[in-house]
Amino acid sequence: MPTDRRRVATALYRSLVDDPFYVTIVAGHGKGRPAFEAALVHYFEYSMDEAAASGKLVVDEAGLGAAVWLLPRDRAARQRAKTEKARFLSHALGESGLHAYRQITEFMSRQSRQVVPSRVWYLSILGISPEAQGKGLGRQLIEPTLAEADAGDMSCYLETFGTRNVGFYERLGFEQAASHVEPTTGARYAIMRRRPRPAVSSSARGPASTA
Repeated sequence: MPTDRRRVATALYRSLVDDPFYVTIVAGHGKGRPAFEAALVHYFEYSMDEAAASGKLVVDEAGLGAAVWLLPRDRAARQRAKTEKARFLSHALGESGLHAYRQITEFMSRQSRQVVPSRVWYLSILGISPEAQGKGLGRQLIEPTLAEADAGDMSCYLETFGTRNVGFYERLGFEQAASHVEPTTGARYAIMRRRPRPAVSSSARGPASTA
């Protein structure tokens, strides 16, 4: 990762500090306390490392945000990743945080399996530092990977607790597949899916302008 890892993780923290999922898994550290921020920054560092190793990680060059993608893996690789992550979460979040994480992700996994294909690219995290939001950076971080997914005829999906984010993702080709209230957080979230888009040939675009 060419950009400073801690700086990017801190940008993700600042972007997502009020997200019900993250607030809940780090609740034991007390929101607003240094330990709360430290635990979440550490979580985002781990998530970025995981994506860099076995998914796709797209980082803003100035360190203002990142898109963290998880790609399909075989059963053995998934189990290894699950075991390693549980060990990390137990250390970083404590047993209460690990329990909350499992409760939330198990519920969300059950719901997503009903509306999402088995082999799909998952946008796990997208965060932009607050001062850089609204300037098109989120689109810049996502579009290259969406183009790769289209080229590989792969569907993508995500889950968002931010209802204001739904329109943003819809403009990128995602559709809301389902919406649920997650019991542990008590918050509503949307499952959004994007089917691969066929490439547009030069003939379909029409002749180039000579003006």
